[in-house]
Amino acid sequence: MSIQIIKGIQLPIFDVEMLNLGKLIAVPFKQYIPDRQAFWLYPGQQIPFGLEIEEYYKAEYINAAKKTLAKYSAEPTAMATWAYSEYHWHIHPSNKHLLPRIAQSTIWTLNALENIFDQFQVLKLLFLRVYRLSEPCIVNTPAQPSVYYWASLEDTITSSSEKDTAIVSDFSFTYRKKALMEGTVNPYFSLEKLQLQIEQLDEKSSETELFAQTIKQFLGWVNNAKHQSSEPDWIKEITLLGNRSMEEDGTTSYQAGTDFEKIVRKSLEFIGFKVDYSHAGGAGGIDLFCSEPYPLVGECKSGKKIPNDTAVQLLNLGTIRLNNKEEFSRSAKLIIGPGEPTDQLKKAAKVHGMAILNPATLEKLVKLHHNYPIDLFKLKDYLVDGRADDEVQRFVDQTRQSVKLRSQIIQLVKSFLESSYDDSADISQIHAIYIYSNQPQTLKREEMQEILIELSSPLTGFLGRKKAGDGTDRFYFLRDLLVD
Repeated sequence: MSIQIIKGIQLPIFDVEMLNLGKLIAVPFKQYIPDRQAFWLYPGQQIPFGLEIEEYYKAEYINAAKKTLAKYSAEPTAMATWAYSEYHWHIHPSNKHLLPRIAQSTIWTLNALENIFDQFQVLKLLFLRVYRLSEPCIVNTPAQPSVYYWASLEDTITSSSEKDTAIVSDFSFTYRKKALMEGTVNPYFSLEKLQLQIEQLDEKSSETELFAQTIKQFLGWVNNAKHQSSEPDWIKEITLLGNRSMEEDGTTSYQAGTDFEKIVRKSLEFIGFKVDYSHAGGAGGIDLFCSEPYPLVGECKSGKKIPNDTAVQLLNLGTIRLNNKEEFSRSAKLIIGPGEPTDQLKKAAKVHGMAILNPATLEKLVKLHHNYPIDLFKLKDYLVDGRADDEVQRFVDQTRQSVKLRSQIIQLVKSFLESSYDDSADISQIHAIYIYSNQPQTLKREEMQEILIELSSPLTGFLGRKKAGDGTDRFYFLRDLLVD
């Protein structure tokens, strides 16, 4: 069903950009807007309230604001979102003391907020529930500066719908609204600056995009149920490139082998290894060397068979090129290729402590890590001597079960906070909810505490953690953990 919208509101273009990113959930707006009224978000070119761009925005946002202004200065103008008024908050002299804290948690200067307040003896902040359209509206005739925007016949207006995607989840919006109105200072200001810097890059790799999305999820800027970061396309190429290096497809065997080596290095780097690119194959060189979190040396082998001399080659080249027999002996040793290892190679690999993996197994590890960080030290125990695919598959299955448990705990925290309207829960509450929800796996309170701390660490960022008045930990929802 379409949402009836007959007009839009004009906001500074950078404010609209920040609303569309999920960075903002409220904006200064002097005209009264009734609750639940829906409207388009028109990106205007003017700074309101008679202020200049340098006066309105904090110093760290000015360059980004100017860049956005220049980017959208030419017609036609795209309106990517619509919104409805969730609440129009009026800050009067009695709560003017909140202005410094509001400024700290938003993109506007304190002087700008005080200037607006002095003009009207009130600051009106309009809380907006913003939704992304399936297709943006195209405004071909620029609107004259005003409080509102009215569509003309030349404009192409996309119908809004209840199925349109919310930028920010219900829980995150409620939590952030409460924090702003209570004057709770944003603790993640530096992280927000980093995310904005990434967003403003002219060129972004898939890894950069994923990192930026992860920060947005951690900050609660996105509706995680709808915007779970998609799996990078290159992951699907691991097995494909491995198979290409084994088959004739018009690609030279050298190029096919090189492409396979590159994606193996990229895969190991993605799951957390530090790849040393001074060891990058070529004549007389080992194909792989990872220095952290523990040494790993490896050979990539294309073709339908992994030949007998691969183990000797890895042994000799690894010893020579690392210039350190002790370092080589304590390194994990990996042979990876799509072909079938010979019986002689399997025996040699067992003798010299070398694990043999198929590219499809590596792809499974990368896919698993995309959803949740894998423990490379645990993985090392499954890189058994000889053919290791079955053992690594066992590691994948066990880790996936562990991730599934964590996903269930996250959902329990999320559901409890949504139903209780509280902003956080302590360990006792979460453990009790877990026990009474008849989960298949029994967890002690201490085990639950370890998992909650893990889920709230900066490396995972699925839950947030804060200290209560008595010093105990309290946890709150940040983002979903989806399990394949």
